[in-house]
Amino acid sequence: MRNTNEPIRRKSIHAFENLVIPEDAVGIHWFGQSSFALKDTVPTIVLVDPYFPRNRPLKKFIHPISPLDEEALKVDYVLLTHDHGDHTCTESLLRIRSAFPSVRYYGPEECIARLRLIGFPEEVLSTVTAGEIKQLGSIAVNVVWSKLPEGLPKDGIPVPDVTHLGYVLEFGSVRVYVSGDLFHTAAEHDEFLEPIRQLKPDIGLLTFHPTEEEFPNFEGSVVMAKKLKLKAAVPAHYGCFRNRTYDPYVWASLFPSGGPKPIIISYNKSIVFNI
Repeated sequence: MRNTNEPIRRKSIHAFENLVIPEDAVGIHWFGQSSFALKDTVPTIVLVDPYFPRNRPLKKFIHPISPLDEEALKVDYVLLTHDHGDHTCTESLLRIRSAFPSVRYYGPEECIARLRLIGFPEEVLSTVTAGEIKQLGSIAVNVVWSKLPEGLPKDGIPVPDVTHLGYVLEFGSVRVYVSGDLFHTAAEHDEFLEPIRQLKPDIGLLTFHPTEEEFPNFEGSVVMAKKLKLKAAVPAHYGCFRNRTYDPYVWASLFPSGGPKPIIISYNKSIVFNI
């Protein structure tokens, strides 16, 4: 670990770091899979589920080069949704820690235990659970479930192997819902949706898949976006692995003309969203 009093001499600075965010708006950058950077006007930058492995065999990965050199993007906080390798990637997290030692990490107990195990100090780690609200600098973060901890036996959904969380982040008047890995019948359970709906998210970064039965399918995702009264929805959990991707334009075609609005962020690109 480098001396934390020494400024890092970065070879390059990611364009998202210099993206200007107006009041009552949020910058969103998608790196593929479920990795997003979110930025407010302060600016404060939150990185969600950073997954940037360097070894990327073409038989497995769509893109042979990692979408981010972790040193290039100065982040303030990292949010982790659950302790699966494509969401809690220790390789990427160690590089973030090395480049920016003051970054703080928030996530469910298994994620934080993993970071503790690989040497992250307690002062940068925070375990969170559904129902809590955390203040990440200028951004308030509401913690919600992504998968119910008790499972749903009547739907054939077992108790999850690890804790799965989602988040609703407040960027001034704009609220962003990060779904995490949802269970496939999520749209059918109002008792699951209600705590999220009460937080009044404007835009959702949603996990779904047309054929993987763990997640909502296209239709279920659209129903969920409508029930949450989202103004816009962004697809996640694709564009990384060759055998786990899908066509987001097919999903977008299922939305009614009256909204929510589907927004497809190009791979490794940014948008500015406002209401």
